Amino acid sequence: MSGLSRFEHKLEELISGAFARTFRSAVQPVEIAAALQRECDNNAQILSRNRRMVPNDFHVELSRTDLDRLAPYDSAMAEELRHQLQEHAEQQGYVFPGAVSIDFEPADDLTTGRFRIRSRAQAAVSGDASHTQVRRARALLEVNGTRHPLQPPGLVIGRGTDADVRINDPGVSRRHVEFTVTGEPPRVEVRDLGSTNGMHVDGHRVTQTGLRDGSTVKIGNTTMTVHVVEEDADV
Repeated sequence: MSGLSRFEHKLEELISGAFARTFRSAVQPVEIAAALQRECDNNAQILSRNRRMVPNDFHVELSRTDLDRLAPYDSAMAEELRHQLQEHAEQQGYVFPGAVSIDFEPADDLTTGRFRIRSRAQAAVSGDASHTQVRRARALLEVNGTRHPLQPPGLVIGRGTDADVRINDPGVSRRHVEFTVTGEPPRVEVRDLGSTNGMHVDGHRVTQTGLRDGSTVKIGNTTMTVHVVEEDADV
């Protein structure tokens, strides 16, 4: 039995015949599963002879009619789709840069029975700061949905274990960039640490520059955003 056949059989066991009746004239789950596989196949990036990185963040866009029909089953279906996709990745030698996420979203330009998939590789991010440090920080660095305090003297960002904030992105060097923080209110600067792929700040390739609230810094496939928090106004 193929991976897609096992996926379809597993869904039938979980959700019973109601699922099949609901989707008889709409988008078929096995079609979504096959499309997710193709999305990985078409976007695989070579890391080494036997390893290729593929997207891990997927958004399945459906008509509102199909999305409403899916609503009672979306959690179970997403979980089985993740398992099926991970099985496909193991067979093909693919690696995900972070946890696999599959979300279903409405698209007003799609008719019943039609769907499309958007995907991206979103690297896992880890740091050592506590929730209290993040909450109290006057300046923050946002990376793939995570927040890290920018406090004096600053942070080293990279893929290596000795970096202060670690990003599982093959395009990021072990020690890629350093953010320095001085003064009050905080002044934030960033400099490249001799990385292989360099960095782009607000769309421009640079080696060192000052940053403001809202500045973006891209290294590898990862974009980071600087936030400078204003102090509460006096009452």
